[in-house]
Amino acid sequence: METPNATYHRPVMLQECLEGLDLQPNGRYVDVTFGGGGHSWAILERLGPEGHLYSFDQDADAERQAQRLLAGPQADRFTFIRANFGELQAELERRGAAPVDGLLADLGVSSYQFDTPERGFSTRFDGPLDMRMNPDEGPTAADVVNEYGEAELHRIFGMYGEVTNARTLAKAVVQSRGGRGIETIADLKKAIASCTPRGKENKYLAQVFQALRIEVNNELTVLEAMLEQAAQVLRPGGRLVVMSYHSLEDRLVKNYLGTGKFFGEVDKDLFGNPQKPFEVLTRKPVTASEEELQLNNRARSAKLRVGVRNDFVIKSKH
Repeated sequence: METPNATYHRPVMLQECLEGLDLQPNGRYVDVTFGGGGHSWAILERLGPEGHLYSFDQDADAERQAQRLLAGPQADRFTFIRANFGELQAELERRGAAPVDGLLADLGVSSYQFDTPERGFSTRFDGPLDMRMNPDEGPTAADVVNEYGEAELHRIFGMYGEVTNARTLAKAVVQSRGGRGIETIADLKKAIASCTPRGKENKYLAQVFQALRIEVNNELTVLEAMLEQAAQVLRPGGRLVVMSYHSLEDRLVKNYLGTGKFFGEVDKDLFGNPQKPFEVLTRKPVTASEEELQLNNRARSAKLRVGVRNDFVIKSKH
């Protein structure tokens, strides 16, 4: 099978992800973030004739990349699902695919998305303020900055971007969007120039963009839904491998694996036994090696956590 183009997408911590999944040749696996296909390709390479991989992505560009795998020699072991991973359980059950032996989620924006100016994910280019993971539907980042009230923008920048001057930033956006509005990355940079700390422009803009991207794609709510559904679709002993790129995501993953909840302490039964769906295999998150960081700077913020599904039975919320 042809190796995916590394310039399109270089998979982060590939070997660590594969080890976390504990791949069995005849197992059934899910990659809920197909992206450029690097992780999916590597999983397929290790599956035998009875194995199968189901890969999710809501991006049309990812679907086009998936056609290369569907045209390859292992096409009968691969199913691409054009859907948000918040629909994980319903999509797998519709295909009779549950339970599965392992599930991988790489929560980062793909290299292709970052490097395509018209997608609006990167501060390095000018382009439309879009930031939608699915560019075919839903409000854009431009819609958010032009239509949200000052209080709502303050909340988003402070909560999702962890911006220290979120109130001042929100006020600057509202004051600058009169007339033709804020439609491009250059427009936004100009609108918030007075709020951007000198010498820390890149980090600050990354926080602002993170906040908008999370809001546009409803990322944290969808992540919570996916984690809860992963507990439903994984068999006992199955592996959940999640790679996150900022503290908000990582906190949700860490809490859910550790307690079965996103906030608060783990529930216990009358005998003091923890009532949670996963046992944590990574007490500390796995991070990229120095060798990988030299090849792929985007791996620098990645944190990998692994859990194994235990026998605790929970009722589905979905």
